[in-house]
Order: sequence, then structure tokens, then C-alpha cells
Amino acid sequence: MSRRGQERLPAETFQLPVEKMRAGYYSDAYFNFTRDVLEGDAQGPRVLMQVFQRGAAVLGGMDESLAILRLCSGRAVDGGWQDGWGDLEVHALWDGDEISPWETVLTIEGDYRNFAHLETLYLGVLARRTLISTNLRAVIEAADGKPIVYFPARFDHWQVQTGDGWAAHIAGAIGVSTDAQASWWGGKGMGTVPHGLIAAYGGDTVLAAERFAERFADDVRVIVLVDFENDSVRTSLEVAEALGPRLWGVRLDTSGTMVDRSLWPEMGTFAPTGVVPELVHKVRTALNDGGFDRVRIVASGGFDAARIAEFERADVPVDAYGVGSRLLRGESDFTADVVRVDGRRCAKVGRDERPNDRLERVD
Repeated sequence: MSRRGQERLPAETFQLPVEKMRAGYYSDAYFNFTRDVLEGDAQGPRVLMQVFQRGAAVLGGMDESLAILRLCSGRAVDGGWQDGWGDLEVHALWDGDEISPWETVLTIEGDYRNFAHLETLYLGVLARRTLISTNLRAVIEAADGKPIVYFPARFDHWQVQTGDGWAAHIAGAIGVSTDAQASWWGGKGMGTVPHGLIAAYGGDTVLAAERFAERFADDVRVIVLVDFENDSVRTSLEVAEALGPRLWGVRLDTSGTMVDRSLWPEMGTFAPTGVVPELVHKVRTALNDGGFDRVRIVASGGFDAARIAEFERADVPVDAYGVGSRLLRGESDFTADVVRVDGRRCAKVGRDERPNDRLERVD
């Protein structure tokens, strides 16, 4: 428990392949060689390792990194495994913390043989999860309080879903699209009536939405994609009329290579492809005029923080944004340096020790 009353996720949450991590299976070979050299030379220097990255960010992956240290630090001794966690003194920031460039986020002090093989693992976890958290927070800030739904599952390998979902959650996403992404806090995936279901009902969006609502309206918010026929205004009205109060919102997802039918008469007066402000305004006006002002509009398809900020500055009537592949772009690289050995300063030139009073001891 921290001074803020938070609790870190239990180590077992992450279902780590402990034996392989201990053996160095996922580690850069040179870290395994380092451990082997020290072990063979009977050298057990007590080092202080500090971890940082070069940019401003929202920290993610810390609880997962601590689980790796807790479960996988140690040494192979006499055919068995000698646990190393008790030897380590660890101080860390928290998932969701805003961090400054070069700020120390984690320190590990102890016999280097106990954790040299884990550097690749905790740095990789921090880098990946911080990328997601940072991108998601930027989108949330751009949306000025409007809900953000996290939709990148289809753009990446399934094995990253659980941790990425947690990183999005701690950064402020109101929902994720798979149960795996929501599993670490006991949530469930959310979604919309998809194009596949509409196609399965012969391209009839209304029929697909009705069947979906019959099954799930009591359990989830019913949000319907309305671009299957590239006529979002007409389809939005038809779905609103058919579903009535069961409809939470319509989702505009027109491809960036397409122009919605409602905009054809205005071609040449603005860039018309994809989900553009003019399309959102037309859908909002049509819904309001039809008495469906309570139906929300969710915009998706190529949205990132910059594009959302443009929509918000122009007061485009979007109620929520779905963001996908753009959240996987960017850089977030952490580095770890030994800065003290057996109590003496010993660091690569330019990488001196940078104490941080924000760090909290991890028991």
C-alpha cells in the first residue's frame, strides 16, 4: 500500500512464464552472459540500477515489471532456485504517474547476479505499456472530457492485449474491446454492432441491430455502425426509429477513401473523405430533427490526439471517440544503468545517479 492508498496488482495477475524468465529465455544474450561471468568468477557486486526514459510520458507497466522482479530474480544454486527478491531493495513510481524526461522511475539495489538477466524484460514491459498509456492520455486530453473507447486489438498480436488494456485503463479509457484487455480489473469488453453481423443479415443494418439489441440491450450499451451502405444519415435515422430507447449511440466509421452519400451534393467545397465534421453535423441535425437528440454519436476511423483536438476546437458534436491503431504509434524506450557498485559511484559517463523522492519502496 502506498501513501496514496493504492495497491499494486498482485504478481500472479500477470501469469508470467516464470521458469523461462529465470532461465533467460526472453533476455538479451549479453545479460545472460553477464550473469554467467559473475557467477563463474564468484563475483556478487551489490549494484544500484536506475531506470529512466528520455521523454515526458504517462508511466505504464510498473506493476508488471515488479512482478517480474519479484518472481524471477535469484540464482540457480545446487540444481535448485535460490530466490533473490528478499535481497533486493526496490523503489518505484506507480502506473499512471506522469513522468518527466530523464526522471528515474525505478531503482533496484542488490546482488547483480540476482537480476542482471531480467533487464530486457522489465525495460520491454515499461516501454510497451508506457507507449499505450501516454498515447491514450494524449487522446483523452484532446477530447476534453469526452469518453474514449480503446479499439486497437485487431492491429496487434493477441498476446499483448491484457497488459495493453490495463495501460489504457489506468490512463483513463472508459472501455476496451476485449475481455482480455479488461481482465486485470475484472471488466468486460465492449463493442458495437459490427460490419460482419450486418453483412450476415444481408447488409440490413436495421435487422442486425434489432437482433443484437434483443440479445444484449440489457447488458451492454447498444452502439451501431451506420456506414455499411455509405449513407450514415439515412441509416442512423432508420436504426434510431427501429431501436428506440434501446439505442445508446451510432458510430460513424466511414473509410478515409470514401465520401458518405450525404456529402455528395457538396463535393468540391471541402475535403470530404472519411469521418469529417460536415458528416457529423449532418447526422446530429437529422437525429435531432427526428426527435432522437438523446442518441449519441461515436466517431472512429483514423483518430489520434491531433485530429480529436481539431474536432473539439471546431465544436463538432461528437459524444465519444473510438481510437485504434494510432495508439500503437510512437516511441517509448526505457534505459537502465548501473550507477553504484558496492556503495561507490560507478556509472557510464553522462549517466550519473539521479535520485527521485517520488519513488516509493516496494515491499
